[in-house]
Amino acid sequence: MKYLALLRGINVGGNNLISMAELRRCLEDAGLKNVSTYIQSGNVLFESSARDPARLASKIESILTARFGYTALIVLVSADELGAVVDGAPDGFGDDAAEYRYDVIFIRRPFQAREVRSTLKLKEGVDEASANDHAIYCRRLISKAGQSHFPKIVSHRAYKSMTIRNWNTTCKLHQLMNQ
Repeated sequence: MKYLALLRGINVGGNNLISMAELRRCLEDAGLKNVSTYIQSGNVLFESSARDPARLASKIESILTARFGYTALIVLVSADELGAVVDGAPDGFGDDAAEYRYDVIFIRRPFQAREVRSTLKLKEGVDEASANDHAIYCRRLISKAGQSHFPKIVSHRAYKSMTIRNWNTTCKLHQLMNQ
């Protein structure tokens, strides 16, 4: 099975600095196959014979915590789930990058994307968000970004169970997973 591990909180603001080459070696040493990374923000594509995603995610978190000395949290996404995220985006999502910033919030279990979306505070005329079973799609007006309520997501009770990727990165990861 093909998977994508989205690591939270690495290489951000000078914290939890991990080289992608070292990250790949670590996960290969743990038995994962065809490990590759995309950009420095902790996007790891790999293959595994594991069929229990929760158990696999826990194993990867334990390995990363032991190897790199930080409390690792990941959102593990199967190839099918990533396909559903890309295919399930709202109509026109990502089409007007000059006017809007587009992000995808991936949610870690036990939280559910629709549940979290229903509790997000949005600024009318600035922020828009929708969800499917696998992710929350966020769009905010660039010209009014300073008024956006999305930065307040850090105080949300589910914040430590989510990770955010921009739409272009999400689409590129989908493309790489399907090569």
